[in-house]
Amino acid sequence: MTNNLQQLYGNIDIYLFDQLLKGRFNGCKKVLDVGCGTGRNLIYFLQNDYDVYGIDPNPDAIEHVKSLAKTLTPAHRPENFTVCKAENLSFNDETFDLAICSAVLHFANDSNHFDAMLRSVWRVLKPGGYLFARLASDIGIESLVTPLGNSRFALPDGSERFLVNEQILMEYTEALGGELFEPIKTTNVQNLRCMTTWCVQKVASPKTSPKERTFSL
Repeated sequence: MTNNLQQLYGNIDIYLFDQLLKGRFNGCKKVLDVGCGTGRNLIYFLQNDYDVYGIDPNPDAIEHVKSLAKTLTPAHRPENFTVCKAENLSFNDETFDLAICSAVLHFANDSNHFDAMLRSVWRVLKPGGYLFARLASDIGIESLVTPLGNSRFALPDGSERFLVNEQILMEYTEALGGELFEPIKTTNVQNLRCMTTWCVQKVASPKTSPKERTFSL
C-alpha cells in the first residue's frame, strides 16, 4: 500500500494531498506549480491527465522536473517547465485553473516583493480558479520571532523568512477578489517555525492594493 501511494502521489505536500482527497481540484484542467523545485507536488497531476506547467528560478530543478515529466508522461511538453521567478510570470492572464505555491512566498525580500509575487500568480488564474499556498507565518509564535527589517524575521529554527499572519492573509483575500475555500490552517513545529496553508478561490477582479504599510507581526 505504501509503495502504491508513493507511486501515485510522490512526496506531495500533505495539505495539498488533503485537497485532492476532497476532490477539490477534480474540475481543474490546467495546473501551474510556482516554485516547482524537482516536482514533488506534480506527480499526481502528471499521471492524471492534467495539463501541467512549472516554473522555478533554479535551472537544475527545471531540468529535473522535465526529466520527471518525460518519465511519467512522455507526451508532456518539456517547454511547459521554464526557469522563471514568481513575480515575472510570462503566461497570459487567466490561463490556469489551479496555481500551487508551496514554500515560495516566504522568500520575499520585503512586502513589495511579496505583493508582486502574489499578484503575478493571481493574474494568471482563471475566474473560479484556485490558489493553494503554503508559507511561513508567525501564527502561534508571535513572541518568538525577531524583526530584521523589511518585514523579514528571524525564526527560532535559525532561518530568516518573510512572515504573514491571519490579518495579512485575510486582507489579501479580500483585496484580490478571493474567497477562502478552506479555513486558514497553521502547523506549529515545536515552536521553531510555523507553516500556514492559505487556500483561496478567485471570484472577482482584484481591488486596489492594500494601503502600503509595514506589517507588524
